[in-house]
Amino acid sequence: MRNKPDAVMLFAAGFGTRMGALTENQPKPMIKVAGKALLDHALDQVAGAGLTKTVVNLHYKGDQIAAHLQDRPEIALSWETAQILETGGGLRAALPQLGTGPVFTLNTDAVWTGPNPLVTLQDAWDPSRMDALLLLAPPAQIKGFRGAGDFILASDGRISRANGAAGLAYLGAQILLPLGIDAISAQSFSINILWDQMIAQGRAYGVLHSGGWCDVGRPEGITEAGNMLDAADVS
Repeated sequence: MRNKPDAVMLFAAGFGTRMGALTENQPKPMIKVAGKALLDHALDQVAGAGLTKTVVNLHYKGDQIAAHLQDRPEIALSWETAQILETGGGLRAALPQLGTGPVFTLNTDAVWTGPNPLVTLQDAWDPSRMDALLLLAPPAQIKGFRGAGDFILASDGRISRANGAAGLAYLGAQILLPLGIDAISAQSFSINILWDQMIAQGRAYGVLHSGGWCDVGRPEGITEAGNMLDAADVS
C-alpha cells in the first residue's frame, strides 16, 4: 500500500441537472469555460501535480467524454453503465484501477486559480494522522458556493461538520484512504458516509486553499468562472 498518493479519481458521471438546457445534449464536464472543457481544466490540475494514474468515471452521455479522451490512453475510464453510483459507489468501483492506498478525488465542475489544489493537498498529507484531507476555503473567498459552510476547521487541522453554523466550504478536492468502503452495503452512496466515520475517529482533516475557486454547477457559473480566470491572468 502506498502512503504517498499518486492516483486521482475525477468525478464526471453526474447528470448536471442544475445546468438546465446546457446538459440536454452534453455532459457537464464537456461544458466550456474560457474556451476549454471543464474536464480539461481538471486535467490541467492533475498534470500540474505530476500524478501517475488518472481514472475518470462515466455515466450520463459518457460516450462523449470517452471520445474526448480517446487520444489519452494513460487515462482510465470507469463506466457506470447500469446506474450512477454517486461519489462513494463510483470511487469503490474505480479502486481496481486506482490501486490500493490513499487516492485523490477531484470534482470536474469547477475551475481554480492560485496554487494547484492537488499540490496543496500533497504537501499537507500526513498518513500517520489522516484518513481524509479535504481542501477548504471561506465562502467569501470563492464564487458560486451557496450556504453557510460545510466544515469547521480546528486549530490542529481536524474537521467537524458545520451543521448550519458559519464554516468553510469544501472545494471538491481531497485525499482519501477508502477504509471501510467495502463494508457499505449500498451500491450507490455518497462519500459523506466515509467522512462521518473518519470525523468520529478524529482522522479527518482540512487544509486551506489560498487561491480562487468557482463552482460551475449552474449556468451563471460559466461567466463567473471565466471572469475569475481573466482577472487572475491580468494580475
